[in-house]
Amino acid sequence: MNPRIARIELRRSAAPWTGAVVLAAALVFLCLIPGPWSTGSALWTAQWTSMAMWTRHMLVFLWPLAVGLGALQGLRDRRSKMTELLAGTPRPAWHRAAVQAGTTAFTLVSAFALLLLVGAVLVLAGDASYFHLGWLPISLVGALGLGAGAVFGMGAARAMPSILTPPALAVAALMVTNFLRHHRSSDAEVPLALVPNPVALLAPTVAEVHETLLTLSAPVHLGQTVWLLGMAATGVALLAAAGPRARLLALTPLVVGGVFALLLFPAGPRDTYVVDREAAAQVCDGPVCVTTVRQARLDGMAGPAKEALRLLSGALGERAPVGVRETTALRALSATPERPRDAVLVDFDDGALAGARGERLTRFLIGQGIVPLCSPRSRTESGTWEDAAAQSIAAAWVLGEQPRPLGGTMISAKGQAETSGPVWKRFSALPRAEQRERIDAAHTAALSCKGDALTELNGGALR
Repeated sequence: MNPRIARIELRRSAAPWTGAVVLAAALVFLCLIPGPWSTGSALWTAQWTSMAMWTRHMLVFLWPLAVGLGALQGLRDRRSKMTELLAGTPRPAWHRAAVQAGTTAFTLVSAFALLLLVGAVLVLAGDASYFHLGWLPISLVGALGLGAGAVFGMGAARAMPSILTPPALAVAALMVTNFLRHHRSSDAEVPLALVPNPVALLAPTVAEVHETLLTLSAPVHLGQTVWLLGMAATGVALLAAAGPRARLLALTPLVVGGVFALLLFPAGPRDTYVVDREAAAQVCDGPVCVTTVRQARLDGMAGPAKEALRLLSGALGERAPVGVRETTALRALSATPERPRDAVLVDFDDGALAGARGERLTRFLIGQGIVPLCSPRSRTESGTWEDAAAQSIAAAWVLGEQPRPLGGTMISAKGQAETSGPVWKRFSALPRAEQRERIDAAHTAALSCKGDALTELNGGALR
């Protein structure tokens, strides 16, 4: 591509505006509009992988936008009524196609790179201590997807020169992308799609990020690269095609790329979304362990956690857990969390833990150690009123204080107080030995998820 002609194309065409619109839309969503990308332990600036995955997820609407804007670019010659004049020049048609497609793809890739740059700065400004390059393939395929989508839109609009083509292509791309993409469900530990997994991977977007330990496997990157290169090649070929037969032949790269991609894609979602084993490796300070990706939390957690283990040993005796560690097990939406007998298992997606420090963290770990949750608690799962109340009563009993509501949960402090208050009144009036028996019974019920811990603390039915 002649650099001088490319500079003229960039200066004279609307390609830079295409990139600017895509970048602005992505930044507005990620930085200004509250959503799952802005809260919890998997927010888009929490870690490098979550930043790459959330920006790829944004392709659910950025990709249709790029296709539609590319189609508008493809109608440029027809709008200026210069099609016949340009066809009569000695310059080969593919030269013009390459320049138009290249500049548009360049601006979109640059826009995506700027989005990643903003994300990288915010990640570096946070407490992410785990740096790796495994996020790069995720983002490179995302940038390729935007460029390929725009070029394909340009070619499709050249083949179907109508003012309705850009909005029709954008709407069709939006519907297809949303239909194909993976969703978190209660049926599996990893996101599932409504269609066979290889077909779903033809969409350039990814599922919402709920787990920072999950990443995409190498065959996904390879298959999507082949598919998107085929799409881009078809877009350029359609831009240069002069007749029906040439347009039909232009579809060959798209079909061939699609076939090869389907052969390369993993057959199931469990081979698509995989655990980053290096990120999930445990880093410990004595009996307190977190994953490598949360290593920055270890220093602040070790002291309160050791104090909680000491107090739990006095409360539960031989049945007390001897360690605190972060869970790495994947689970389906609303599935019962792990509840090992020998450790207090924590999940940083639990709002009650995420903001806890010092004495509040010790209180949380005591409650979690005596009454491990049967119903999960995260930014999308509320847990139960009974578990929250039972944890606050258990922690209060160990610390010798009045129950305090857990902060950071979906259950209001007033609601927790109204639930735990009557139970605590009856419980605290009992002799110390009977209180210990009820604590033991509540611990047993929580570990087995048979019965209800708050009911055991109450000594019978709550109502």
